[in-house]
Amino acid sequence: MTAPQPTRPNDRARLIKLLKPQSVAVIGASDDPLRIGGRPISYMLSQGYKGKIFPVNPNRATVQGLPSYASIAALPETPDVGIIIVPASAALESVRQLAERGCAAAILFSSGFAETGPEGAAAQLELVRVAHEHGMRLIGPNSLGLINPVHKFYATFATGCELEFPKPGGVAIISQSGAYGAHLMAVATANDIGLSALIMTGNEADLTVGDMLQVAVDDPDTTVIMLYSEGIKEAAGFVAGLEAARRARKPVVMMKVGRSAVGSAAAQSHTASIAGDDRVTDAVLRELGVVRVQTTEQMLDIARLASRGIYPENNTLGVITVSGGAGVIISDAAEAIGLPMPEMPAESQARLLKLLPFAAPRNPVDVTAQYLNEMTLISTFTDALIAEGKYSSILGFFTYTGCVPSIAPRLREQLNIARSKHPNCIFALSLMGSREQIREYERDGFAVFEDPSRAVVAIEAMGQFGRAFAKPAAQVAPVIASFALPATNPSEAQAKLLLAQAGITSAPEEVCTAVDAAVTAAKKIGYPVVMKIVSPDILHKSEIGGVLLDVENDADVRAGFDLLMQRGRSAAPKAKLEGVLIAKQLKGGVECILGIHRDPVFGPIAMFGLGGIFVEILQDVVLHRCPFGVDVAEDMIRSIKGAPLLLGARGRKPADVKALAKMLSQLSAFAVAAGPRLQSIDLNPVLAMPEGQGAYAVDAVIEVTNEI
Repeated sequence: MTAPQPTRPNDRARLIKLLKPQSVAVIGASDDPLRIGGRPISYMLSQGYKGKIFPVNPNRATVQGLPSYASIAALPETPDVGIIIVPASAALESVRQLAERGCAAAILFSSGFAETGPEGAAAQLELVRVAHEHGMRLIGPNSLGLINPVHKFYATFATGCELEFPKPGGVAIISQSGAYGAHLMAVATANDIGLSALIMTGNEADLTVGDMLQVAVDDPDTTVIMLYSEGIKEAAGFVAGLEAARRARKPVVMMKVGRSAVGSAAAQSHTASIAGDDRVTDAVLRELGVVRVQTTEQMLDIARLASRGIYPENNTLGVITVSGGAGVIISDAAEAIGLPMPEMPAESQARLLKLLPFAAPRNPVDVTAQYLNEMTLISTFTDALIAEGKYSSILGFFTYTGCVPSIAPRLREQLNIARSKHPNCIFALSLMGSREQIREYERDGFAVFEDPSRAVVAIEAMGQFGRAFAKPAAQVAPVIASFALPATNPSEAQAKLLLAQAGITSAPEEVCTAVDAAVTAAKKIGYPVVMKIVSPDILHKSEIGGVLLDVENDADVRAGFDLLMQRGRSAAPKAKLEGVLIAKQLKGGVECILGIHRDPVFGPIAMFGLGGIFVEILQDVVLHRCPFGVDVAEDMIRSIKGAPLLLGARGRKPADVKALAKMLSQLSAFAVAAGPRLQSIDLNPVLAMPEGQGAYAVDAVIEVTNEI
């Protein structure tokens, strides 16, 4: 059994003080600015922090020119934030004293806690308990700290600040890793990305990535959020933070590392084996509007472009280039990630060809080297791309020529003529030049990338944000009363009875314990019928020959009954055989699979896909957190690659997608109502009958556990 988690304080005012304190105590302060206990003070003094700094060091009267205090009790006032830089053995007492004085929050550099083993973990829990007794919040322990360049608050010992302090800006970095968070700060600074915050959560004994997400959403200085995570510790807060970011139109770009899959031995369900941890993470992040990246370069590119605040819902790319080859590269990159590049209107192409007969005006629009002689072609052609082509994003490829002294001033002038007419359009350029030359273009309002393919990736991400921000509120998921699951895995028949409580329909069927009853049932249901072995111990009946199709008459029912019982006893001698299921054999539908898998982080996850090879080999499936309404379910169904088979491709009759979506939504609600003992559900196959004729669960497998 998992121990219940204590209730955490929920006081946003304290968290605002954590990011923007008016006073800070440094417990374990050092006079040496190069020691861990000295760096925060040195950094804040050098950068002009306006708040009060209270060094605590019983062995010194002054620390770096500031009055030093012998203890927390000796401080002249209660600090908003405490930075604790003492050995693990002394950290608890520091937390206790700060909490008792009413300090809003503490940042623990101290290590030697949960990362060291069970004893350290117990000590870490005690830190949190003591802090929460007085409502104080904690970052860490084992944290590299927090910075706020806007307010010159540097509660960190990150040595990267020696290279260059980050400039104030609108990008907040939240990282579980201190070292990698500091690396992101250094790379962002080297790329002229201004920061509103860098928060490194360490062990997350108390405050998690999700909590800090909410802080960044509440912070008016933050417009873009970068996340680095190795694992989601507290899913509810994480999801709530991401939902808050989307509502506030604050884009989140995330690097989530550590990919693993649920091993086949962990569960017997198709859903569990397909819905590996990382696929679930992908699905949840996509649902919540997060752009997930694989590299630091992508993260910084997207954050830098997102800082301009233009997120087109219907994103299209228009390209102006001085190189046909570059145009092909850009087109290939856009097609690979699904960024549309429609052609220019025919009349626009004809008009541009009159201006430059050897231009390529389709899109990409190639002005060739002639622009060197007629620089006004740049503004004319660029303006046409936006005004006539209606592209929401523009990428210009000018390579090193954009920074050549004889060309750059005239090119900038022409580009700015076009840009000034269209302030709501994304303008990106592919250029090579010095840092100062690139800064000039950036100050004009252009996002500059050396590699045009990188620009394409960043531009496409702006469309992802735009669609997420514009997405209407989802329908309310159906509400299903909670109920008790059986103590052990139910048989197919029992599983279908449970699911019927959620309105999930199956074909007419009856469980029979004797052959005469089976014949009677078959006659009542109507031939042809399907016959299946019934046993809670045999989940995958087809693997032992436990399913008979196309049973047409009484004699075949009698023979089939005996055959199935014999196969059951032979394949699973210890299995409890409950009889034979007689079911109406449905024909003419499209086979689908609907499933539930309980993810260890995000809880029940629903899966939808087509049956047969589509799920077994191609794994053409879609995942979504439970519960959700019919609108989300229908979007899921339409999103898979095989959806045309359901929608009436090549003369097929459309399947009953509405009935299928209703079943999927009801299944998601059932999964939540069933509670944490539910491990998985497989409805495989579900037959989606022709439009208007419903959807039916042909088989059902439910797995439960007694461990919570």
